[in-house]
Amino acid sequence: MTVTGSIGRRLTGLLAGVAALLSVLSWWMVSELAREAAERTQDNVLAASATAIAEALRSEQGEVRLELPYSAFSMLGAIGEDRVFYRVTAGADLLTGYADLPVIPAPAVTGRVVFDTGSFDAEPIRMASVSRAVLAGTEPVPVTVTVAQTRNGVGRIAAGLSRLAAVLSVAFFAIAAILSAIAARASLRPLHEIAAAVSRRGPSDLRRVEHNAPEELAPLMASLNSLMERLGQSIRRSEDFIAEAAHRVRTPLATVRTQADIALRTVEDDAEKRRLRAMIRAVDESSRSAGQLLDHAAVAYRADDLARRPVDLSDLAAQTVAALEPAAAMKDITLGLDADAVQVRGDPVLLENAFRNVLDNAIKYSPEDTSVHIHITETGGEAHITVTDEGPGLGGGPVAALTERFRRGSNTECIVGSGLGLTIVEDVVTAHGGRVQLGAGKEGVGACVLLVLPL
Repeated sequence: MTVTGSIGRRLTGLLAGVAALLSVLSWWMVSELAREAAERTQDNVLAASATAIAEALRSEQGEVRLELPYSAFSMLGAIGEDRVFYRVTAGADLLTGYADLPVIPAPAVTGRVVFDTGSFDAEPIRMASVSRAVLAGTEPVPVTVTVAQTRNGVGRIAAGLSRLAAVLSVAFFAIAAILSAIAARASLRPLHEIAAAVSRRGPSDLRRVEHNAPEELAPLMASLNSLMERLGQSIRRSEDFIAEAAHRVRTPLATVRTQADIALRTVEDDAEKRRLRAMIRAVDESSRSAGQLLDHAAVAYRADDLARRPVDLSDLAAQTVAALEPAAAMKDITLGLDADAVQVRGDPVLLENAFRNVLDNAIKYSPEDTSVHIHITETGGEAHITVTDEGPGLGGGPVAALTERFRRGSNTECIVGSGLGLTIVEDVVTAHGGRVQLGAGKEGVGACVLLVLPL
C-alpha cells in the first residue's frame, strides 16, 4: 500500500486556504473602506470650512469684505495636524490667502462645492472650492473660496485602520484554521469509526459491516460488504478444499502402507524387503507431512482470532502425556511429569497442539529405553514448560533455524519427520505472547525445549 497523504490534512489545508483568502479579502475591503471613509470625512470638513468662509463674505461701501471665521479652520484641525491653505478671490482679484494655490475649475452651479486633488509646496493636497455672488455696489461680484489641506492625517488614519484590519484578519485566519482542523476531524470521524469497527474483528468474522455512515460513505460500505462476502466464500472454499485434500491424501496413503506391511511380511528376498521398507518410510513421511501441514494451517487460522480462556497447564500436560503414552510405550520410553498448578489465559486447542508436537518430537528422536521429562513451574510471573529427552540433541547447526518451516537438525536423516513441529510450537507460543528457547539437555545429553508463556 502506498500512502499518498492524509485526507484530514488536505481538507484542513483546503479550508485554511479558503480562510486565508477570505482574510486577505476582508483586510483589503476594510482598508479600502477605511481610506474612503477618511477621505470622505476630509471632504466633508473641507466643504464645511469653505462654506463657512463663503458665508462670512459681505459687502461694505461697494467692496467685498471678509473676516475669516475661526471655526472654519478649527474644523480642519479636528482630523489631524495637517497644513491648511486657502485662497479667496473676488472676480480676478485676490482678497486673501495663497495666490499660487492650484485653481479648481469653477462649478457650474453657484453655491455647489467641488473637490480636486493636487500638489502644493511639494505635498499632496485635497481641495474644496465653492463660489458665491456678492452684491458690491450695483453689480454682483463672483467670489470663489478654495480651502486645501495636506493628506498626511488621512493617510495615518487609513493606515491605522488597515493595521487593525490586518490584525483582525490574522486572528480570524488563526481561529478559522483551528476550526477547519476540528471540522475536518469531525467530518472524518465516521470513516475512523468504521475502520476501527472493522479492525477489531478477527479474521473469521466476515459479517456485513452495519454502521451509521454519511451518504458519501455508502459506496465504500457497499464495496466493503461485497468484499467481505466474496472473502467468506473464498475461505469456505479453501476450508472445504483442505478437508477434502486431507481425506483424499490420508486414505490412499493408509491403504498403501497397509498393503506394503502385508507385502513386507510375505516376501523373502532381502532386496525386496529393503524396497518395501523404503516405500513404507516414504508413505509415513508423506502422511506425517500432510498431517503437519494441516495442523500448521489450523494453527495459523486460530492464532489470528485467538481465544482467551483460563487453561490449567498441569491438566493440559497430563492429558497430552496420556494421549502419547502408547507411542512412548512402544519404544519403552518413560514419560515423567512434574507440574505445579499454573494457569494461563489462552487457546487450549493451540496449547495442546504445541505440547503434543514437543512431546512427539522428544519421543520420536529418543532412543529406546530412555526417559522424557516434562517440568512446569511459575517463575517471575511467567509459566515455564520444560521438556527434556535423552536423544541425539539438536544437531550442530544454528539452533534458532530449527523453528523455520521444513528445517530439521543435521542428525535426523534416519528418522521420519516433516520439519514443521517446532514451527507450529513457535507459532502457538508467539501468538500467546511467549517465546521458545532451544538448547541441550542435562550435561549436554539430549535436547531441552523451554516454552515460556505469560500468566
